[in-house]
Amino acid sequence: MFGEYNKVQQAVLETTLRIIIQKELQATSMALIAKESGVSTGNIYHYFKSKEDIVNELYKAIVTFNGQYVREGLNQGTTIREKFELGWKRVIDLGEKYPQGFQFIEQYSFSPYIYDEVKREVYTGGWCDPMNQLYEEAIKQKLFVPMDAQMMVQMHYGSFVYMLKGQLYGIFELTNESINDAICSCWNAVSPKDDL
Repeated sequence: MFGEYNKVQQAVLETTLRIIIQKELQATSMALIAKESGVSTGNIYHYFKSKEDIVNELYKAIVTFNGQYVREGLNQGTTIREKFELGWKRVIDLGEKYPQGFQFIEQYSFSPYIYDEVKREVYTGGWCDPMNQLYEEAIKQKLFVPMDAQMMVQMHYGSFVYMLKGQLYGIFELTNESINDAICSCWNAVSPKDDL
């Protein structure tokens, strides 16, 4: 997830992510990050101006990584339906393989700690923009009902978020069958009725 950073930055980002998930953002101090990462406070300040700077870099890194991961799924499909299925499977896969990154994004995407310019900067680099484009194309081809594509994507994402949270907290276990059923249900929910 942090492969594009040097070892010091990786240590700081990985440690900060772990601490934030365990203790919350307010309890995450530069001193604690330094202690648990093994990186001196002075060295941290060489790369990051403040805790907020670290948190924003963490957000950028995770959103960018997630975007690349989901785009791979979208690019593997040949039809809109295949891209839809593969894209959402990759979103779910991210939540299962990288639960800390998933939790961080869910908890802090709308936080005032994340600067507006950072949110705008990473939006197109994430997976939402290409997924929005896929939905727009599905609407043009009359595969989906005419509706705001961005809202549809967020509606479906919300469903998958709650499924992932249910698994994360041990309420139920996601199986290939339940994932496929959920993806099919999302497709059917926005398909014109005569196509069902």
